[in-house]
Order: sequence, then C-alpha cells, then structure tokens
Amino acid sequence: MAIVDGLLLAAKFRGGLLGSLIGDCLGAPYEGDVNISKVVLQQYFNKLGGSYTANKVPYKPYTDDTAMTKCVASSLIAKGGLDPQDLAKRFVVEYFNDPRRGYGHNVKDVFSKLRAQKFEDPFGPAREQFDGAGSLGNGAAMRIAPLALFYHQNYEELVEKAKLSAQITHTHKLGVDGTVLQAAAVYQSLQANPKQNLDVKEFSKGLLQKMAAIEKDEEGLGLDDPHPYQTQLKIIQDLLAKEDGATDRDVQKLLGNSVAAQFSVPTAIFCFLRAQESIPDIETENPFQRTIQYAISLGGDTDTIASVAGAIAGAFYGSSVINDSFIKHCESSEEIIKLADELYDASIARSAGKGS
Repeated sequence: MAIVDGLLLAAKFRGGLLGSLIGDCLGAPYEGDVNISKVVLQQYFNKLGGSYTANKVPYKPYTDDTAMTKCVASSLIAKGGLDPQDLAKRFVVEYFNDPRRGYGHNVKDVFSKLRAQKFEDPFGPAREQFDGAGSLGNGAAMRIAPLALFYHQNYEELVEKAKLSAQITHTHKLGVDGTVLQAAAVYQSLQANPKQNLDVKEFSKGLLQKMAAIEKDEEGLGLDDPHPYQTQLKIIQDLLAKEDGATDRDVQKLLGNSVAAQFSVPTAIFCFLRAQESIPDIETENPFQRTIQYAISLGGDTDTIASVAGAIAGAFYGSSVINDSFIKHCESSEEIIKLADELYDASIARSAGKGS
C-alpha cells in the first residue's frame, strides 16, 4: 500500500537512516564474532535500551557504514539528486579527515586513486579493482538507504541511480546487484503501511520479481548461478516457511554472514522478515529491536548486516517505534535525524519541481 501521509513518510525517512545508524553502532562491537552468546547479547540490548543517563552508559561510535551513508545523504541534499563526482569527493574527504572508521584496504586504494586523478573519472579506480573484475562486497549496499529514500517516487530511476552510486567503489555485478536489491528492499518498506501486518511472502515475491529484471548476465561472466540473488531470495522463502523455524546455523550456512553482498544483503532482508514474529532467545516485543538484535546474533559482518537490516526495518516502521535510548547511545544520532529531515524535504521539493 502506497504511503500518502506526509508525516508518516517523514518518520519513515528518519526511521530508515536511524535504523542504519543503530544497526551499525550496536553491531560493530561484535564484528567478526562466530559464536555470540544470546544471553550476553540480550543483556547488552537491555542495558542500551534502559533509561538513558548521559556519561553513565556506553557510547557507541559508528563505522565506515555510517560515514559513507552520511556522504550519500549530504550529496543528494546539496545537489538535488545523484552527482557521482560530488559523491566521490565527499567519500574521499570523509575518509582522509577521519580514516579510522574500519574502512577496507581495497576501498582505501580507490579513494587514493580518486584523489590523485582529481575525480576526473569517478568510476575509473573502482573498475581497476581485483584485476578489473571489481569488488563484489557489500560496501555499496550498506550506504544506499538515503538514495532509496530520495528516489522513492520513481523505482526505475532508483535502480539506475543505485547502480551508478555503487560503481564509484564496486563494479562487479554481484556488488552492484546487491546494492540494487537493498535499495529495492528499502523502497518496498517505505511503500508499505506499518499499521498493517506485513505479508512476508508478498514482500519477498516483490523482490524476486524486481531482481528477475536485474539479474541478466550481460557481462558474460559465466557465473555458475546466473541468478544468485533470486536463488537467495528463494532460500529466504524456504526458511520463512519452515514449520519449526530456521536455526541460526541454517541462516549462516544457506544465506551467509560475510562481507560479500551476495551473502549479507539477503541475510539482512531475512532478518527483517523473520523479526515480524517472535524469535527464540530474543526478549522484546519491539520488532525493530528484534530485527537488529537477530542480525547481530548471527555473527560475521555484524555491523553491516545489522545496518542494512536496520535501514529496511526503520523505513517500514518509522522512527516512532525506535527506542529513544538506542538513538541517544549512537554517535551523531542528532546529525542523522537532521539529514533525514533535509533529505525528505529535498526529495519532496524535487518531485514538486518535476510536476510544476
């Protein structure tokens, strides 16, 4: 159901960016962990979700996920749409001003080359990665939420811009298509009515249909599976349909929890859909918290998977369901709220301008 209420839509913009931030900040301490204690994780969330007292509770810094997400939002606001050269500049400036955010070695190389060539070709350095194959990681998907929100009124344009945005750092088809899948998931969440129960079958079916139009082996890569994201989405459907519920091992083995987009973006989508109902060993009635807590509990690339899942959940529920204490625990939460509001205004203004 399409959203027509402006106040709700604005809250969903806030929810999408706050969800991305909270997943990043809360997931970062567990990054790389293989076996995460459900008891310890519950205590962690209970503590962070309790009453907030400044300077007496943990403060959670963000990682490169949020650093680059902020760049995307700021560029869209400043330029009124995607400007690859401007976005590349913002990525580079952000990195060199604050390099200790957990950036991967390969993207650092891209940033150095972009600066050296003075951004004449914002896509060139990424095309050179991995002997010309490009990166298939989740680094473009993790930052796409602002773009999915901004272009929410035109899905075809969203797909086009998502691909361009990804190719500044990720040019492998798996990296690009994973970014499109995440953008599509945020888009679908934004269009859905949070006051009605989400039909998880229809949600996944919608993504399958969208990816069927995207997953074409136009590059002649000769992939063993020419439709890897459709395969992952079908696995999601199978896991959701299990009578006794999917085990953590099922999810880790079949969907994955690594830095590869193929094995993290679908996992995040599953976390959002699975969290529509209660999950064993996760003690909360709040489905937004349940999404992020479940994503972290699966281990692996916890900050990014939780950030991606958080963006989808936040865009569905809106900011009103997010525990205020979680927000206050996260670095730059006030800045993120401001960016979300400005992004909403810029998106609406752009749409009004096109219609005038």
